[in-house]
Amino acid sequence: MRIRVPVAATSVGLACLFVVGIAAGAAEIKVLSAVPMQQVIEDVGPKFERATGHTLALTFAALGEVLKRIQAGESADVVVIPRQGTDSLVKDGKAAAGNVTVIARSGIAVAVRKGAPKPDISSPEALKRTLLAAKSITYSDPAAGGASGNHFTKVIERLGIVNEMKPKTILAKPGDETGVLVANGQAELGVHQFQVLLSVAGIDIVGPLPGDLQDTIVFAAAIMGGAKSPEASKALVDFLGTPESAGVIKAKGMEPASR
Repeated sequence: MRIRVPVAATSVGLACLFVVGIAAGAAEIKVLSAVPMQQVIEDVGPKFERATGHTLALTFAALGEVLKRIQAGESADVVVIPRQGTDSLVKDGKAAAGNVTVIARSGIAVAVRKGAPKPDISSPEALKRTLLAAKSITYSDPAAGGASGNHFTKVIERLGIVNEMKPKTILAKPGDETGVLVANGQAELGVHQFQVLLSVAGIDIVGPLPGDLQDTIVFAAAIMGGAKSPEASKALVDFLGTPESAGVIKAKGMEPASR
């Protein structure tokens, strides 16, 4: 006996089979990411989940903290951190060089409280004068392993004003605390990655660090050697390179990597 199935029922049946198929192949991908990539991943993540059926378990921390956790034995499928961090993972045998993909690039900027006069930082000498004249300044605590804090410490050393800056420096926690301290008036100047400052209300970005004092921070995604779902992990890294993700990266104040 041939049973005819209505077209609508056939469509529903095929849709159900498709959903079941996705669910059967779905995986949970554990992602450890540096804080400066948080807004990008939190925006792109749901889009990836809807498109693939995979789910993301996200943890964000400073670069130094991410590396400590990996070295202490914490497992992850994908790690998204500045390139010097992924280089360290490759050196330690935690990830293969061929499984590291550049995702985005970012610069370091100076910010002031919203509406405050914007100081001159157009040259290294101008930046030096501005820093010396400032009553207070904040940037990420280098001890936490943040890329911008480590770099700006070197900038201060290069400008030869380490001793002058110590009494008026407020070291911030990783994340947006640098911008928040400026917005609240607790610090006159803040220095951090552009995309992190851009997300904080109540501040104005003066501009990037001038000339060769600037540091381009390259973010890369590493598929870890112990990834439980290598194919799903690769799908996530590939998705971070799509035009849709590139649009999000640009909107968050970063430059997407060309693939």
